Amino acid sequence: MNPLESWQEEQGSAFLYRVCAEAETDGTRAELFRRLAGEAEAQGAIWRAQLTARGHPPPPPYLPDRRTRLVAALVRRVGPRRMRAVLAAMKVRGMSVYGSAPVRDPGHAAPTASTGIEHRHRGLGGGGNLRAAVFGVNDGLISNASLILGIAGANPDPQVVLLTGVAGMCAGAFAMAAGEYVSVRSQRELFEYQIGLERDELAQYPEAEAQELALIYVAKGLPPDEAKRLADGIIADPEHALDTLAREELGLNPDELGSPWGAAISSFLSFAAGALLPLAPFLLAPGPNALPIAVGVVALALFGVGALLSLFTGRNGWYSGLRMLALGAIAGGVTYLIGRIAGVSLG
Repeated sequence: MNPLESWQEEQGSAFLYRVCAEAETDGTRAELFRRLAGEAEAQGAIWRAQLTARGHPPPPPYLPDRRTRLVAALVRRVGPRRMRAVLAAMKVRGMSVYGSAPVRDPGHAAPTASTGIEHRHRGLGGGGNLRAAVFGVNDGLISNASLILGIAGANPDPQVVLLTGVAGMCAGAFAMAAGEYVSVRSQRELFEYQIGLERDELAQYPEAEAQELALIYVAKGLPPDEAKRLADGIIADPEHALDTLAREELGLNPDELGSPWGAAISSFLSFAAGALLPLAPFLLAPGPNALPIAVGVVALALFGVGALLSLFTGRNGWYSGLRMLALGAIAGGVTYLIGRIAGVSLG
């Protein structure tokens, strides 16, 4: 690891910690960021000493670069909670304090690889894949049904509607797959890069890493002595420590990263399945009745999707189904009306 780059990273982290402390309204979290700023500067001093020990001149006074200044300005404006993903990528630790419940009972270990509280398309424990599939079907259903209704309003020719629907299904499915691939791939790259930094830092100054972890546990509610004992025990096992640091310092859950290709294929298939439903009547029963049949199929599917989502929200299934049906009806009705107006004006 290049000592100059490491020194610059620690100085940038310290700068952003202080910005977070100034912007944070919660006193406990503000104190956490102030103390983490001190830890980052102490770690920066270690890298500075290594630099001069190798015969290099000491680095000039730190000046934040353009990216760091931009992130700082955004943190001051919207607060660190809303910027936690960006801050984690900028080597600002402790973002997990915004995503998990406080640890109050010293008799129970703070969240680690096996006890951590798990963080629209992924998440919620073992039901995450089902939830993502339901949302993918819903996205394809509403977007392609709205597109078909808009085109039908402008030109009721079933062949035109069918061609448009197929194009919408393919374009939407590929767009969703590409977006999901980039999202998961970027998340994995961030995790791999940050874990590489943590591995180097654990080798260079494990005591400082233990101190950072203890500060985070204190901010979550553990007494200082219990937090220090727990952090020291975790850091003593390097591989376990890396997993815990990913969760507690970076706010990342290695178990939720998944495969970029798997996420892309799943997103493609679920979106295509939803988009195919309003197309089916035009494929199976082309003619003047295809559109009203498609409307009926879409209405039933929307209600079913809404009712299924109640499994994840805890709301009444009838309420969730009717709400989804109403939202889909608004989207389809508006696009149909726009199509009618456009068809008349262009005709």
